[in-house]
Amino acid sequence: GILTKRYPKALLPVHGQPLIGYPIAAQAAAGIKEIAIVVGYLEDLIREALGDGSQFGVSLSYISNDDYLGGNAVSVHKAREWAQEAPVILCMGDHLIKKDLVSRLVESGATGETLCVDYNLKEYLDINEATKVALDGDGCITDIGKGLTYWDALDTGVFLLTSLFFRVLEKLVRQHGVGLEVSDTIQFLIAQGYRFGTCDVSGRFWMDVDTEDDLNTARRMSDGL
Repeated sequence: GILTKRYPKALLPVHGQPLIGYPIAAQAAAGIKEIAIVVGYLEDLIREALGDGSQFGVSLSYISNDDYLGGNAVSVHKAREWAQEAPVILCMGDHLIKKDLVSRLVESGATGETLCVDYNLKEYLDINEATKVALDGDGCITDIGKGLTYWDALDTGVFLLTSLFFRVLEKLVRQHGVGLEVSDTIQFLIAQGYRFGTCDVSGRFWMDVDTEDDLNTARRMSDGL
């Protein structure tokens, strides 16, 4: 949109902090010291604004993605060498999240693929644009997508991913190209019989900032930020 023609969305200010500062701060609060940011559009401005991460108490690395107009799974795929087969926590750079959300995931003790989900509807969320998940009795994902008719919880955009996810991504990106989404990868894993777990973060603040209206809503809200 017009707000991001000369300024990357990740740097749009909300309560004195760039949008991407919220997921960085949430990871730092959970004890994470090394964070990689996959950048593309106007990436030099992001590097300049965030620097080495010392302002957040973390070490920041930057990974360039020339296919930034493609699906978000391609950005995750670009981080595979940085991850070095270690588990990683994935946060969306345009999601506002409270510091305690990532801590909840870390403290859950999850070791396999896990998505943080919220069982509560938020009055400030556009439910039509929200990614929804259907779950089985053990809290594992059976389906995911924006268009689900029957669903149990909302996708908050915070994940724990292991080397399994990156191995599958490698295969899918080769097959399907740059349009691949994270939700596509999850659906493939489920179809192959893998379990994709969830972590209940209901009650902890998060917000997907997709539109100018979302941004204005976030700026009006002080509770939770």
